[in-house]
Amino acid sequence: MPILFNAAAKQFHLSNGSFSYIIRILENLSIGQVYAGAALRPDGNYSLLDPLPFPGFSNNDKAFTRFEYPVNGNGDFRRPAFTVRFPEGLGEGGEALGSTVIEPRYKSHRIYAGKPELSGMPAAYTEKDDEAETLELELLDAASGLKIILFYTMFTQYNCLARRVRFSNGGNKKISLENAMSLSLDLPDSRWNLITLTGAWAREFDIGDAPLRTGFQGIQSSRGISGAQTNPAVILRRPSATENEGEALGASLIYSGNFIADVEVDQWDIARLRIGINPDGFSWELAEGAIFDTPEAILAWSARGLNGLSQVFHELYRNRLARGAWRDAERPVLLNNWEGTYFNFTEKKILEMAASARDLGAELFVLDDGWFGKRDDDHSSLGDWFPHKEKLPEGVAGLAKKVTALGIKFGLWIEPEMVNPDSDLYRAHPDWAIHIPQRQRTEQRNQYVLDMGRPEIVDHLFKVLSAILESAPISYIKWDMNRFITEPYSIALPPRRQGEFFHRYVLGLYDLYTGLTKAFPEILFESCASGGARFDPGLLGFAPQGWLSDDTDAVERLSIQEGASLIYPLSSMGAHVSAIPNHQTSRLTPLPFRAMVSFFGCLGYELDPTKFSAEEREAVKKQIAFYKAHRRTFQYGRFFRLPSPLRGRSNTNGRFAAWMVISDDGAEAIVGVYKILSNPNQRPFRLKLAGLAGNADYQVTVWEEGGYSEEDKNLNCGGRGGDELMQAGLLLECTGHHSPKNGDFFSELFLLRKQGASK
Repeated sequence: MPILFNAAAKQFHLSNGSFSYIIRILENLSIGQVYAGAALRPDGNYSLLDPLPFPGFSNNDKAFTRFEYPVNGNGDFRRPAFTVRFPEGLGEGGEALGSTVIEPRYKSHRIYAGKPELSGMPAAYTEKDDEAETLELELLDAASGLKIILFYTMFTQYNCLARRVRFSNGGNKKISLENAMSLSLDLPDSRWNLITLTGAWAREFDIGDAPLRTGFQGIQSSRGISGAQTNPAVILRRPSATENEGEALGASLIYSGNFIADVEVDQWDIARLRIGINPDGFSWELAEGAIFDTPEAILAWSARGLNGLSQVFHELYRNRLARGAWRDAERPVLLNNWEGTYFNFTEKKILEMAASARDLGAELFVLDDGWFGKRDDDHSSLGDWFPHKEKLPEGVAGLAKKVTALGIKFGLWIEPEMVNPDSDLYRAHPDWAIHIPQRQRTEQRNQYVLDMGRPEIVDHLFKVLSAILESAPISYIKWDMNRFITEPYSIALPPRRQGEFFHRYVLGLYDLYTGLTKAFPEILFESCASGGARFDPGLLGFAPQGWLSDDTDAVERLSIQEGASLIYPLSSMGAHVSAIPNHQTSRLTPLPFRAMVSFFGCLGYELDPTKFSAEEREAVKKQIAFYKAHRRTFQYGRFFRLPSPLRGRSNTNGRFAAWMVISDDGAEAIVGVYKILSNPNQRPFRLKLAGLAGNADYQVTVWEEGGYSEEDKNLNCGGRGGDELMQAGLLLECTGHHSPKNGDFFSELFLLRKQGASK
């Protein structure tokens, strides 16, 4: 059984046979953290793993050094997992007025098969009860009547634990919740490196990797969205851990708003990991009988290094977070017109591009910004979701029918959360835009943000967007958001409840996504926020793929896609081939290099195909045909980042990158090798592969469109053992000075076919 309760030891042991998580009820009925790591025997009594109390305290339970869901004010001076304030007092005389001290104690627990739904927010789920077991651990603060229910779901097939918390006011006075982490974990030592994903617009998912030190380390967002600057996840790896070996654990928050993820190391070398809603600017009023649910966090663990940890997240998020018809479906190869035309297009031009894309093998044409209102630049018409008649005389419906008549599907870009001051919507409802009365509004990108926490705004957006989607054969929606939230204030909330603003915005966003995805289940939704500024697990619950970055340069995308792969599966990554010189960097890279980077994701093209030369057209046809033939492996296979002597362990800022993906059945593997910059007289080296069957034989070939050399065939291709490929590897960098392989931006794809496997 995944969850066992040892009544004698007052111990809960959550385990799936690979990963164990152990907590226990202390003598004073608070909850202590005992163990998290490699699986231990389910029937053991692990009380000897309890940490020693802080010296100098007489109440050992209060001074217990590792707590499961810690509070403040009771002798633990580290950052708490939650904070409440009692503004109206607790006793008849109003004693403890304004107090934040609370003493939750064990009251009861439930263990049951399956996983409960989380109302109003996305969360991981089960399709059958035997996929997981759940523990509900109820704590009670007797003085106030506040109940805290800790939810734990241990999955049988994934080395991870889903964590969230419910607060329920069972008293007769209002309580203000001012901090509510989804997960807190006290680790017995700080011998870890902290990995974070940070960046900015056009350079999302930079990998930070630094040893833990005494004090605070972490990331946060207060922008109203998760942000390109920080992604809501952290990873801890042992200093000796590599891509394929060693212990690593990660925490990822299924949420799309302000968050915090931090680690505090105290004077006793205990590392406290927390992740949840950012408490800065947050509060939530709990009236009598009210409840508040935190977002769900996923705690994953691996003994197989960072690749092993990533694969836990990939499999869970791909299979049990994404939902609907597109969860398991192969994603279409698309052409997006944005970098091909920007705002300057006509119906005639769009039809020419769609026909050209169809002839190349693309399956979906996406019309980006500029199709609505009077939108000829980014100064007007956001909020006016009706066709731009000068560009589209027969409207979206007429264009969509003409495009689909060509034999290619049709998709559309929207940015529903925004409004331009120059728009009919703003002129009719200026109060719908987020603002503080009597204060100047901040414009960014010539637009304001609508207050998604107000139901009447969400209802309006559902109505107008549904009308568009019902009017035309639309197969895909790209949902964008191009600015952060400033002047956070809702005129619909009283002053004492303005701390609810940001979370209510996220709940409104989820409500709109829920309504549209249920009403139009056949449509593939792709999330976007000025690139990857809201590429987070929360939106994966509605949009199974997202736009990683507005930076389409292939060299930059190596770093961006690799960073994202620490948490997110390839099936979630929109990856497009764009024109050169690249529009963000002006870099010139070969067409095969651009394609082979984009293969490791959901392939698309973002350019004008009518401008291709005959040679380029043939090359793109072959690229798309190859990708379609191996699409299942690229999108749903097991992904590995392959280390090499020419690259740092955790990033691609050196000269070299290498990736590998293996089909679910193990019959096929594809290895991408990317030389960024060339050096003279480079000595050969071997690239060791991963994840193969050591006792199996593989036929190795090179994709000929990748610019292979005869040396590849002589040195790497043919029958090879899986053990040989993992222990010795492919031989690279062994060409002469005048070989085409010796230049910058050279790439190759090696195909491995397990001998005896059916095609």
